[in-house]
Amino acid sequence: MRVVLDTNILLSALMVRGTPPDRLYEEWRHGRFDLVTTERQIEELRQVVRRPLFQERLKASEIGRMVNDLRRLAVMRNDLPRVSRSPDPADDYLLALCEAAQADYLVTGDKSHLLALKSHFGTRIVSARALANKLRR
Repeated sequence: MRVVLDTNILLSALMVRGTPPDRLYEEWRHGRFDLVTTERQIEELRQVVRRPLFQERLKASEIGRMVNDLRRLAVMRNDLPRVSRSPDPADDYLLALCEAAQADYLVTGDKSHLLALKSHFGTRIVSARALANKLRR
C-alpha cells in the first residue's frame, strides 16, 4: 500500500504521541506501508518547523530524525505532473504526488480543502483516524 501523508500529519506525529498521526508514522517506520514523499514536501516541512510555535514545542533532533527517515526510507517522487484541483493551490503538489506515485491514500487533516475532495485519480483522501483504524484491522 502506498500512502502520502500531508505535512500537517507529519507535524502532528511529532507534536503529540499516541494520536492517529503518530500511530501512522510509527506504522510506516515499522514497514506496514510505503510512504511516498517529494523534496518539495521535505522543504515545506523544514520551513514550517522554523515557525515559533514549532520551535517551542519540538526538538531539533526530532525534526532532523524525521527528515532523515523521509530521505532514507520513503519512496521519493520528484517527477510530478501539473495539477490544479485543490481549493488551496499550495496543496496541488500533494495531489500531483498521489497521481505520480499511484498512491492508495492521501492522509490529511485539511477538512475544508483536501478531505472535501474525497479522492484524486484513484487515491482515496482520508483522515489519519480513518487510515489508522483500517490498519488496526
